[in-house]
Amino acid sequence: MESSIADLLLGKIVSILENEVALLSGLRDEINEIKLELTSMRSFLEDADKGGVHGKTEGSWISSVRDMVYEVEDIIDEFMYHVNKQKQLGFFSKAIQCPGTLLLKRKVAVKLQDINKRIKSIAERSQRYGGVNRLGGLGGIPSNSDPNWLRNYSESSLFLKDDDLVGIEKTQKKLLGWLLNGEPRRTFVSVVGMGGLGKTTLVANTFKKQIVKQHFECCAWITVSQQYGISEILKSMVKEVYKNANDHEQTPKNLSSMSYIDLVETLVKMLQTKRYLIVLDDVWHINFWNDIKVALPTNVTGSRILLTTRMEDIASFEFDVVNFVLPLNPLTVKASWNLFCKKAFASKQAQCPPYLDPFARDLVAKCEGLPLAIVALGGLMASKNSIVEWDGICKNLNWELSENDKFERLKYISLLGYHDLPYRLKQCFLYCCIFPEDYLIKRKRLIRLWMAEGFVQPTKESTPEVVAQGYLTELICRGLLQVVTRNESRRPRRCKMHDVLRELALSISKVENFVAISDGKGVEDCGIRRLSIEATEHGIKAGKGIGKLRSLLAFIVDDYISQSSFNRLPPGFKLLTVLDLEDAPIDKLSDELVNLFNLRYLNLTRTKVKELPKSIGKLYNLQSLIAKRTQITELPPGIVKLKNLRYLIIYRYNASCLQFDYAVGIGVPANICSLERLQLLSFVEARGNLIKQLSKMAQLTRLSISKVKEADGENLCVSIGNMRLLRYLLVMSCNEDEMLKMDALEVAPPLLEKLFLAGKLEKLPHWFNSLHSVTNLYLHWSRLREDFLPHIQALPNLGKLTLLNAYDGERLCFIEGFQKLKILMIWKCPHLKEIVINKGVMPGLEELNIDHCQELITLPHGWESELPDLKQVYLGSVSSKIIQQFCAAANRDYQSEIHAIYASRVEVEESKFEWHYKFWYKF
Repeated sequence: MESSIADLLLGKIVSILENEVALLSGLRDEINEIKLELTSMRSFLEDADKGGVHGKTEGSWISSVRDMVYEVEDIIDEFMYHVNKQKQLGFFSKAIQCPGTLLLKRKVAVKLQDINKRIKSIAERSQRYGGVNRLGGLGGIPSNSDPNWLRNYSESSLFLKDDDLVGIEKTQKKLLGWLLNGEPRRTFVSVVGMGGLGKTTLVANTFKKQIVKQHFECCAWITVSQQYGISEILKSMVKEVYKNANDHEQTPKNLSSMSYIDLVETLVKMLQTKRYLIVLDDVWHINFWNDIKVALPTNVTGSRILLTTRMEDIASFEFDVVNFVLPLNPLTVKASWNLFCKKAFASKQAQCPPYLDPFARDLVAKCEGLPLAIVALGGLMASKNSIVEWDGICKNLNWELSENDKFERLKYISLLGYHDLPYRLKQCFLYCCIFPEDYLIKRKRLIRLWMAEGFVQPTKESTPEVVAQGYLTELICRGLLQVVTRNESRRPRRCKMHDVLRELALSISKVENFVAISDGKGVEDCGIRRLSIEATEHGIKAGKGIGKLRSLLAFIVDDYISQSSFNRLPPGFKLLTVLDLEDAPIDKLSDELVNLFNLRYLNLTRTKVKELPKSIGKLYNLQSLIAKRTQITELPPGIVKLKNLRYLIIYRYNASCLQFDYAVGIGVPANICSLERLQLLSFVEARGNLIKQLSKMAQLTRLSISKVKEADGENLCVSIGNMRLLRYLLVMSCNEDEMLKMDALEVAPPLLEKLFLAGKLEKLPHWFNSLHSVTNLYLHWSRLREDFLPHIQALPNLGKLTLLNAYDGERLCFIEGFQKLKILMIWKCPHLKEIVINKGVMPGLEELNIDHCQELITLPHGWESELPDLKQVYLGSVSSKIIQQFCAAANRDYQSEIHAIYASRVEVEESKFEWHYKFWYKF
């Protein structure tokens, strides 16, 4: 992973050489020499990165190189920091030759010369002891370990007894069905899931069943893994096929000397007329199938190929005409408990003693249904009997740092996916452990952080956002991140890191000084670059010498942190690149903020900050300024100096979501449109000539604008028409009675996915039929009188439709279309009496949400039987007749439900949100 650090620093040095020529006169030779050395160091580190490190000597060299890279970065950033202070004071032209700067240059030159000498001495020691040549293999595996360890471990699953297995009954039944269903065509079955979920165990137990052995004429179990030789794989396959064939043919005597062609011919001849079962365990690359497919004949005898993989893209690959995918999920709580008790309390007939019950359940919960972790932990606890021992492990459990042998397999198998990553993805994966345990990580936030950290490799063909999205998809496909929720486009909305993988990532990060976690009581300087503070009542505190920190993220643990303990940031963070204070109870930003010239990411979401510094323009490297739900009402004029800004997201809420003005835009200078790199402009008020100026911002992908007047309509449509990259558009009129004029737009932006119109509409604009990419449509306070549904029913990708006071009629008729609609929300339609959903319309609807429609007299006919995918029904402030009807259809007791409704009323005074009586049912 250190190779990417060198790569990032190389990019920084090249940028400085190109852009700061005058400043660097007198330092150019030293910096050029550093550049050459870093290029060699990067190559060295990439070799180490691919192979991992075995011994202490190699580890020491790698650590030395990494420290050198960090030291160079510190020297250059310190120099640029002091020079930029001179810039900000207005002395730039004199700063270059002033005595202070000249002295600083001499000091920097001496430091760089010293580092160059030390780099060369590291290289000389490496050559003297042959360090580079000794690099290889996977990290975490002792150099004297059996190279066939993984294969042996995989194949040992074939000898597990049924009594050792828990929670696979339903999954195995489905798997057996696909293997034995009588389909004559060759069929592929892919079992996919993260490491440690028990894929191999499930398949091995199925493979050895007598019913399977009798069904197939010959079988073979092949362990593939990350590193494989195709000839060795084919030889193993020949040996297995002959050994397990029902006719017991003799294995070819010349097997060891067979060529690739001979091996293929032997397999084809043997399998061509037989019903065969081939298990390919632990497949990492789709190229493997291309290597062996010629040896597995496509016949119509009912043959099956069964593979296990962590990679979703491999599992979903179209191998054959008939393909099945079996996603393996974590064990249920009950199954996890049973498996743990079998391992931890084997001597007690798998019964947990009552006095250990709370500790045992806590440990099982930490495993999150991961069988390998449960088995490892259960084995560890089998020898522990006292409350003191159990309590100590519960409080101090650290997966990676545990030296207990029972964890070796867990650590190794979990880290296989990490070691297989390209080096930039390794950084992205490790970075996720900066979030607290079980934290739901928002996709957009993570991507912006990766970009600010410099992890995203830019390309000519794609934007950084697209590249970063690809990184995220790769981590998800490899099972290293879990998707919790998806949006209407099926892109991940929130992800999380499995606790076991997070502990492993933390242990690697600690060794690499990549991330450190603090409880808010302070952390001492140990060369760390990124700090995650899980803040309590102590607020944010830093230890001595923490000034080299590049990233600071604060996460609020306690619900009631006093503002006085959290109101100021500690001093000394002058080189920060990332400052994320989401949810922190601060009301004023530190005076030092504007001196953070290196800052690329600033997140103030849900803080109590009322204003930004007037001199915020000094943060000219800032890429992301995110201040959602703050108390900021106006942006200072200096914001237009942030020429590198890509994301400007600032808005606040001031009312219930059922009110027209629930969201409020922010005042911005009219010349905000001079920011040529800005991608997101959200949520701003239409003032002065801003709407006309928006026509210059063709690069926008997201625009949210409020206080739009009827007279602004034509100019706004011209501006939107220029935004061919727009994916998100929100337009809100200046009040609920102001007409929203959007007819002048000829055609919708082709990439538009989310459209929110808030304001009175005479009719739907004609361009609605061009919303081919829209997945989310929100009509707010439109108060349409005409039947508008025929204009949107054919939208091919519409997944969510929200109608809030959007219709003044008595009857909504969904007659046809809406084939991809998943969520339908109808709120505050005061005259609505009936909703009609014809049979075959919205067949994939999963959620029906009706709120504040007091005149509604009946639910849509057939909702309980003709909407097969319906999972949630949410009713709020509707008539008792509707609730009675629902209870009757759902076999629920009306009186008990009404009691529950009244008991659940909540009012939150401080945020002015009023939660009305709700009725909610999940199937």
